[in-house]
Amino acid sequence: MPHIHVHAVQPKTIRLLFIAFLINILLSLFEIGFGLYAQSVALIADALHNTSDAFSILIAIIAYKIGTKKANERFSYGFKRAETIGSFVNLILLFISGIYLLYEGTVRLFVPEEINGAVIIWVSVLALLIDGLTAKLSHHDADHNMNMKMLFVHNLADALGSVGVIVSGVFVVFLGWTFVDGLIALAIAVYMIAQAIFTFPQVVALLMNATPSDMKICEIKEALLKIKGICDVHHVHVWNIDEQEVALECHIVGQDLKLVPKAKKILEERFGIHHCTIQMETDKNCEACHL
Repeated sequence: MPHIHVHAVQPKTIRLLFIAFLINILLSLFEIGFGLYAQSVALIADALHNTSDAFSILIAIIAYKIGTKKANERFSYGFKRAETIGSFVNLILLFISGIYLLYEGTVRLFVPEEINGAVIIWVSVLALLIDGLTAKLSHHDADHNMNMKMLFVHNLADALGSVGVIVSGVFVVFLGWTFVDGLIALAIAVYMIAQAIFTFPQVVALLMNATPSDMKICEIKEALLKIKGICDVHHVHVWNIDEQEVALECHIVGQDLKLVPKAKKILEERFGIHHCTIQMETDKNCEACHL
């Protein structure tokens, strides 16, 4: 099965996300003000989470800008992994936000306070509209970019949080159930922490140069060994330069240097690997190679 390259984040999306960053900062300040006025921990928690999301958007934008810089002598592979680092930072922010909400929701559950439900509902409706718009912007590239995926999860959690806060306000207005405020905060916290935990292995795999999950080294070896003249393939290393581009290095044993371009052609056509470093050996004496 060939490895398919996916498209990078579109510059237009980045421009729109910068506008979303500014709107989310203003929304956070708006929610904090009315959250204090209404004495709603769910609304304040949503505002603080929204603030972290705004900075997540900013991190995604900065990572994208750094990632488009050209390679130099010091960073010979370029700066494409900056987006992976950005997704790692956003993952940590998501986890910390979830832990904070877990604490605040638990406190409010056992120590309920008077809440202005009407204010909560109207402010949360506005927040939901903005969160939904921001989530839609990041969702466009979330399927093929981990940084954008983390950004989408952040904003989806915000949108769900806004829905939850609206529900909380309804319960307060019609039934006087102030404890629902804490329950909603706990539900949002569990979602955020779960998403952070499930995404963590993927981000770490990229940072640790793990073999891409859709590739098997044994299959690569098998394909190269089918080339007439190659009698052995060893020291095969496959890793992601970023989420889209895969690199490979290996040693092949044969007697003809023309085997190298043949091997590269197989790697490109069958596995989508365009960054190859292939060392040719004329015998199997590889004691000097330690990797």
